[in-house]
Amino acid sequence: MNSPPQSPRLACALDNMSNHAAIRDMVEKTRDSVDIYKIGLEQFTRFGPAVLDTIRSSGKQLFLDLKYHDIPNTVAQAVRAAAELRVDYLTIHTMGGLAMMQAAAEAARSTDHALHIIGVTVLTSISQSALRNEANVHVPLHAQVRHLAQMAAVSRLDGIVCSAADLSVVRPHLPRKFDIICPGIRPPGAQAHDQERIATPAKAVADGATILVVGRPITSADDPTAVAAAIRKEMGEAHQQTADTRFHDTV
Repeated sequence: MNSPPQSPRLACALDNMSNHAAIRDMVEKTRDSVDIYKIGLEQFTRFGPAVLDTIRSSGKQLFLDLKYHDIPNTVAQAVRAAAELRVDYLTIHTMGGLAMMQAAAEAARSTDHALHIIGVTVLTSISQSALRNEANVHVPLHAQVRHLAQMAAVSRLDGIVCSAADLSVVRPHLPRKFDIICPGIRPPGAQAHDQERIATPAKAVADGATILVVGRPITSADDPTAVAAAIRKEMGEAHQQTADTRFHDTV
């Protein structure tokens, strides 16, 4: 019998906030439903490493989403620096190539901190048209995501970031214990904003995502506590339904 699927986790992206007080307030309002808080380029550039203390004090996991993409040695040194900051998840671009990804993975394993290196495949803002006409990549978008995901696994990364729309293509080709992190998650009826390829929490969980990243639908809500709780409830119900289906399929 197959083992039950891993319980999905909710990550809240703390973007579009202009001060530490707003970040602290958002963490306090949502911490009962959120497992991981994500700091991206905007907040890290604005506040520097000090912003990470707010999340550490909450007892939640810390996701530093800076998407490193440079020569292998530079990325390896940056990974070691992130480990010193006690970051739990750190993103790099899979388009940096095998040598860069391998250097990042080896650097993480050389530290005394459990730092998970996550490879970004194709951004959720990139459409098939943009991939072909702007990046000059003439393969189907799903095929490009699958290729990059497989390279991440070969490089011994701990997971990938991909659109929920790509889950059915990449999940069968990845190790079972491999995080698949999906941004662009929108509850039913929410605005897509600048995301091209989105999915509901239930759909993403059913298709195999292990961590869902939700930003503006929570942080811009009139009642972020209620929105985070509703998303977490939807994730839990989808996870239970998926577990039940797999159980019945194996008996």
